[in-house]
This record gives sequence, structure tokens and C-alpha cells, in this order.
Amino acid sequence: MRLLVALLVAAAAPLPGQTVAEHLALGDSLRRALQSEPALRRYQEALALEPSSYEANWKAAREIADVAKQLLGDSLKDRRDSLYSLGRTYAAAALQADSSDASGHFALALVLGRLSRTRGGKERVRFARIIYDEATRAVQLDSMHDGAWHILGAWNAEVKRLSGLTRFFAKTLLGAGFMSRATWPDAVKDLERAVALNPQHVYHRLELAGVYLDVGETEKATEQLQTLAGLPVGDPMDPYYQRLGAAALQDIRDGHVDDAHDRLRKG
Repeated sequence: MRLLVALLVAAAAPLPGQTVAEHLALGDSLRRALQSEPALRRYQEALALEPSSYEANWKAAREIADVAKQLLGDSLKDRRDSLYSLGRTYAAAALQADSSDASGHFALALVLGRLSRTRGGKERVRFARIIYDEATRAVQLDSMHDGAWHILGAWNAEVKRLSGLTRFFAKTLLGAGFMSRATWPDAVKDLERAVALNPQHVYHRLELAGVYLDVGETEKATEQLQTLAGLPVGDPMDPYYQRLGAAALQDIRDGHVDDAHDRLRKG
């Protein structure tokens, strides 16, 4: 855990003789090997050499989200939130360097989306506009970006799940017109698009299964949960997601659809 504390300070000093490009390449290699913390250190080392690097900033933001999401449980909330906040700083720096590429917009939507899920309803609402705008901009720039489509689908679902009181607050803060953009059909459509673009992605299918349960499509949810169980691990959290999916699938088979729904929503 000492490593995670170190991530909250300035980026690590670069190793002698290595270039920004080399650090980025090593970070990418470590990411493919599902080594989130070492990959993040490499991206931070690239930033120590070139703080304004667009690529290093958005990749550091994305990777820090991967590190933070592995910190499960209420006891780690403060550390997890601190990491997401640092990721927001990296993503903002990426967009300052270059706002014409989808990856920076996706990275900001990603870290804010993750951070918002750890907060109460009113704080989620405050992030809602930024998450929506950044994910929308990402798919405008790259219509094949499955991660951004996932965020848009999840955004629609999260807004529709808000309580009546929180929805009233949201309409007051953001306007009824903006809040009316969220629909269950769009939640389904956007997540289905993410799955179609990247059918091997476990979390796309897990989130889609949860939305199918929201709209009463139990059979479709079951299909997604069955499929994701046999997918290869491509993310550090995939074993956890697959266990969660298996438990939800068993709930459905036992006739406890509401339990499966609650399990997937709580994650």
C-alpha cells in the first residue's frame, strides 16, 4: 500500500537514459500484461521528462483509474478517491495539450465517472454534465471508441436510477432539458454498441446485463452473464467481474431476479 501513497505525490524521477517514447512503450507493455501500478509509474516517468505530453497524460489518467478501481471496500475510499482526483488532473492536462483527439476526452469522462460512483446523489449530479459532454465528444471524434460508448450507456442508466429528490435537484442545477436526455433505450443502445465494438470486454457485458435487468429483459441479461463467464481475462478486474456475474446468474436461476439486479448495481 505504500506504493499507492507514493502515487499521490509528484511523478517519479525518470530512469537515466530512457526517453519519453521508451517509457510510454514500456507502460503500454505493462498495461497489456495487466500490471497497472508499474504501467502507471512508467507513464509518470514519461511525464517527469515531458509534463505537457498529451499521450503520457491521458494514459496516466486511464491507468490511475485502473489502479483505483482495484481498491475495493469502504476502508479504502479516501485513497481511491484521491487517485481518481489525481487522474482528473492528468486528464485535464491532456486536454490542455490537445483537445482534438478522443482519448483525452474519454480519460476525463472515465475518471469522473468512476469518482462519481463513489459519491452521493447530489455530487453525482455535479459531475453528470462533464461526464456526458466529454464522452459525447469522444464518440464524435472516434465513433469506434467502445470505452466512450460504455460511459454514455452507463451515464444514461445512472441518471435514470436517481431518486426522485436527487432528480429534482439535478433538474434545478442542470435544467430539465438536459436531464431529459437520459433514457433507458439509449442506455441499452450505447452499451450494446460498446459490446458490438469490443465483444471480448467483460465489463461491457456486465454493465449491459445490469441495464437489461433495469428494463425487465431478464433473458437478455442472462445471455450476457453466460457469455462473459467464458471470456478471456483482459483487465485486472475481470476475475472479480466474472465472479460477480456468476453470482448474479445464480440469483436469476434461483428465481431471485431482484437480488441479481441489486448485486450488479452495487458492483
